[in-house]
This record gives sequence, C-alpha cells and structure tokens, in this order.
Amino acid sequence: MAASAKEIELVKACQRNDRQAQNAFYNLYKGRLMGVCRRYARTIAEAEDIFQEAFIKIFLNIENLKNVESVEYWVKSTVIRTAIDYYRQHRRENEQVDYETILDDWSVSPQVYDKLSQEEILEIINAMPNGYRMVANMYYIDGYTHPEIAKILGIAEGTSKSQLARAREILKRKLKAVGLWSITL
Repeated sequence: MAASAKEIELVKACQRNDRQAQNAFYNLYKGRLMGVCRRYARTIAEAEDIFQEAFIKIFLNIENLKNVESVEYWVKSTVIRTAIDYYRQHRRENEQVDYETILDDWSVSPQVYDKLSQEEILEIINAMPNGYRMVANMYYIDGYTHPEIAKILGIAEGTSKSQLARAREILKRKLKAVGLWSITL
C-alpha cells in the first residue's frame, strides 16, 4: 500500500529530525503495529519493548529510506525483524491482530468467535512453544513462505513446516477440548 501524502510529509520531516513529526509518526504506527508486536511477544510489556526497540532502529535509519512511498512496508518489516531478533535473544526464557486469519485458515468453526474472546484465542496461541508460535505468526499472518521463515529464523525449511503442523495440532486439540473444532482429521 502506498503512503498517503501526510505520511510522506511525516517521513520527510522525520528525516530532518523534526521531533514533532517523529512523535506523530510514532503515534501513527503504534496503533497500526502494536498488534504485530503482541503476536510475537508473551506479554504486553515485551510487546512494548519490541515496539520501542523497532522505533529506535527506524529513527536511526529513516534518513536512508529512499522510497518514501513504501514507508509502511519498511516500518512493518522493521518491526517484524525486531520481534524476531527479540525472540532469538530471549529464546531460552519462557515463551498478538487478527487471529481470525489463523483460525479461518485452519478450518475452525465460526462458533469459536461466539464462544471465545480474542483474548482467549490469544492465550491459546501464546501458550504454544516459541518456535511453533513464531512460525504460525510468520506464515499465516505475516505471509512469509517456509523458505523465508527458515532463512530468517536460521532453521531448516522442513523444521518450519513441522513447527507449523505442530502448532496447528495444538490449536486443534485445545479447540476440540471445548467442542469448537469443525472438522475431523
């Protein structure tokens, strides 16, 4: 999606280190991308840390952004890569958006939306082991392919596919337990 005239002006002002523009730019994207951070983080505090870290990178590198019209893609990519870096750094510690995308793709009954809140769905997905959760987020929500996921996470392509299949099984088991899985495999 191409940037609006307002976003282009904000980027240009940010490139001139205009503090007011930086604040407006930050607030514009916080509303749009905090959900991305929540998907990759276990807690809201972690998501906020990821978002802050991403924006430090963004403001340090915004002067190098040549194709200002693609600013939204650039910002989102930076946020996702920062979240993945955060995951790598905290891999040994304990392990959010449109979860309907995952559930729709996994043939979940429409009753899920009536019986479970988005927070309950989020809890199920966030309870998955890190690798499964990361791969599911990257594949279903962020649109990465298995070869891209493998390269970004430093894993084999087969591992990416396996982790996605296991994430799907975990979700299936949890939803079956509450009578909300619409298909039998």
